[in-house]
Amino acid sequence: MKKFGLLVAGGIAAIILLSTIGPMVGLLVSLVLLYFIFKQFLKAESTGGKIGLGIIGLIVLVASLHNAPAIIGVGAAYVLYLVYKKWNENKHSIKKEEADPFANFEKQWNELKNY
Repeated sequence: MKKFGLLVAGGIAAIILLSTIGPMVGLLVSLVLLYFIFKQFLKAESTGGKIGLGIIGLIVLVASLHNAPAIIGVGAAYVLYLVYKKWNENKHSIKKEEADPFANFEKQWNELKNY
């Protein structure tokens, strides 16, 4: 039953992720453009160049705000990652190693003798 719930949650997250790939790519492109415009803005020495780059940066910023559904896609990718981790989780409990160095030595010695 738990696997079925994970399968349903993973399926829904995958559908949402696939439907928001376009806005995610658009957001990525606009953020890269904003980064390069900002770097050029800092390098510009003339006031006219700074004003022009500021206007272009504002236009690209508004364009990137239109790709807000990409945040939902990032959330869906994270849910898909969590479902993947839960699906492959080992059900066996991990045996805690003893802190006694001699007990550990005996265990390793037995493992070496078996080779």
